[in-house]
Amino acid sequence: MTEVRTYRQFRFSRPPGAAELLLVRHGESIPARDDVPFPLVDGQGDPELDPVGHEQAERVADRLQHEDVAAIYVSTLQRTAQTAAPLAARLGIAPRVEPDLREVGLGDWEGTFRRHIAEGHPIAREMYLQQRWDVIPNAEPAEAFAARVRGAITRIAEAHADEAVVVVSHGGTIGQVLALATGARAFAFNGSDNGAISHLVVTPERWIVRRYNDTAHLSLAFTTAPEPPT
Repeated sequence: MTEVRTYRQFRFSRPPGAAELLLVRHGESIPARDDVPFPLVDGQGDPELDPVGHEQAERVADRLQHEDVAAIYVSTLQRTAQTAAPLAARLGIAPRVEPDLREVGLGDWEGTFRRHIAEGHPIAREMYLQQRWDVIPNAEPAEAFAARVRGAITRIAEAHADEAVVVVSHGGTIGQVLALATGARAFAFNGSDNGAISHLVVTPERWIVRRYNDTAHLSLAFTTAPEPPT
């Protein structure tokens, strides 16, 4: 009798020599105000986390504290360091600063970007139509932004072959990473939620997107406790 062979469905595993990057968008930062501009770091707005953002950071730590994490990376802006802090404390890992993980430079709109978006500024509409940040006056050129983000991810991946790392960055930056990985339009992955996790596997040949905007760990973070029975 001929033996029947069976073939299970393929289950992804990290290729030898690849690096796994858990891309975390920072927690929610404090609201922008007309009367008190954000402080600037190297010409970029540097707001701190809102209390909601600190809670999101704790939920990120809850989610990732049992992962086999070799390193934690943050940008030069304080909201990423504050988001990484709870996980770093639990794992006993000092975060490493990678300057090229910082958010896209918004030029003349640094500190006023949220207001212009909320008010439907014509340049904002054109920015989304063209899918280029540099429609904003003096904003970082699209090609330069893509090149520095690619460089940051490449350096991190080369330093962590066969390892997993957490990379705490920004919505625009994470969107650019995933657009580069997939060949999608520039803004296809913009809009990641604060505290969300995306998952990228980097091999010498290609970048593989495994997950985008995972917020399962945030779903119970801000629910209101039920009233006690009377």
